[in-house]
Amino acid sequence: MFRGFFVKTISFVGYTVQYGCIAHCAFEYVGEFVSCSGPSMEPTITNHDVVFSERISRHLYRIQKVIGLEGDKVCTSGPSDIFKTHTYVPRGHVWLEGDNLRNSTDSRSYGPIPYALIRGRVCLKLWPPQSFGVLAESPNDGRIL
Repeated sequence: MFRGFFVKTISFVGYTVQYGCIAHCAFEYVGEFVSCSGPSMEPTITNHDVVFSERISRHLYRIQKVIGLEGDKVCTSGPSDIFKTHTYVPRGHVWLEGDNLRNSTDSRSYGPIPYALIRGRVCLKLWPPQSFGVLAESPNDGRIL
């Protein structure tokens, strides 16, 4: 009786370890589900939306859109600024911005972000069900010159 219990316990522990290893590899190298909070990406992504961030194509705890790649000239001023300012994105960096420019902490605050800090790419919106699918285009066209 004790032997049967011991064998079942060891078997359960073995399956649990196997599942843990598979789950770790999937979340680390394939992608992860992210529950979003904050107004930075409104109206594209709102509070409590669940998105899938894939990591296959590129290895932030913040969700922002890539506005400019290295060598691009981007507009660094806000939408209501009278005088527009511009900068060039340096080599090995990207320019990130939220869709809600009035309420977003992004490259306009921090400057260009190194490629090494990018953890993934949001490719699908999963929740709420009525907005399931590939993310819509950014409402901030014209930020790259």
